[in-house]
Amino acid sequence: QVHLVESGGGLVQAGGSLRLSCAASGNIFSINAMGWYRQAPGKQRELVASVTTGGSTNYADSVKGRFTISRDNAKNTIYLQMNSLKPEDTAVYYCNAESNLGWDYWGQGTQVTVSS
Repeated sequence: QVHLVESGGGLVQAGGSLRLSCAASGNIFSINAMGWYRQAPGKQRELVASVTTGGSTNYADSVKGRFTISRDNAKNTIYLQMNSLKPEDTAVYYCNAESNLGWDYWGQGTQVTVSS
């Protein structure tokens, strides 16, 4: 079992920045990759960015050049630095961990609201 706790959401004006954090605990050695997803009202949950244990990253086209995902293995924590935020980035952001057995674990979600 993996437990994920997110923090760092909030309200920001367009053009501003926020940093999300996600701390993992439990069976962390089973984790292959971690990432951030988001879900806006009335829309499906979508991948924002992910990072593997080897450090390979992947980003949604809509956030490339603006968002950066990173991980601190010593703290079992990943981060999402979000710059140049747009109103369309408004959503609940969820931390995800994918285990080597194919299990998906999710955090409780953190609200990000970008005002125009």
